Amino acid sequence: MFERFTGAARQAVVGAREESAALRHGHIGTEHLLLGVLRQADDPAAAVLVDAGLDLATARAAVARLLGGGDDAEALATIGVDLDAVREAVEAAFGEGALDGPQAPPESRRRSWFKGEGAGRMPFTGRAKKTLELSLRESLRLGSGEIAVGHLVLGLLREGRGLGARVIVDHGLDPAAVGRAVEAALVRPAG
Repeated sequence: MFERFTGAARQAVVGAREESAALRHGHIGTEHLLLGVLRQADDPAAAVLVDAGLDLATARAAVARLLGGGDDAEALATIGVDLDAVREAVEAAFGEGALDGPQAPPESRRRSWFKGEGAGRMPFTGRAKKTLELSLRESLRLGSGEIAVGHLVLGLLREGRGLGARVIVDHGLDPAAVGRAVEAALVRPAG
C-alpha cells in the first residue's frame, strides 16, 4: 500500500516512527501518525491543524501527557526494580550484551524506505493500521490516485477512537470541521 503514498505522506509515516522512537513507545499508534503529519507543517492539510493551534510541539506534549515517555527503567523503579542493576547482573553471568537479543546477519536485513538505516521493526497498532486503511478509502472516495497527507488526517478522523483523534478533540477542534477544511485543502489546486 505504501507505493500509493505521496512523498510527503511517506515522510509523515517515517516521522511517525521517529516520533514513537523518540518517545520510546515501541509501537506506532494513531498519536504517532498525527505527530508525523504535523512534521509536514508546509503541507496544506497539515496546515489546517497548525493554523488551528495544534502544532507539533503542542501535540507532542499532549501525547507525552497521555502516554508518558515509555521509559521502562523509570516505571520499574517505581516498584523498586533497578533496571541497571538487573542488566549488570545478567551481563556478569552471561556476557556483555546478553539482553540485546540476536542480531540478524547484515545480508539478511531487509531495507525499506520505512525502516531507515539500522532501525528495527516497530509494529503499527490495530488502530494505526485501520487509519492507514481508511486513508486509502478516503483517497478513493475523493477520486485521488494517491494517498496524501490530507488523506492521513481524514483517516485519523474517520477512525475516530485512537489517541490521534483524541488529541485533536482535546485541543478543542471539531473533527467534522477539520475534515471539511482538510478536504478543501486536498482539492485546492497547488501553487
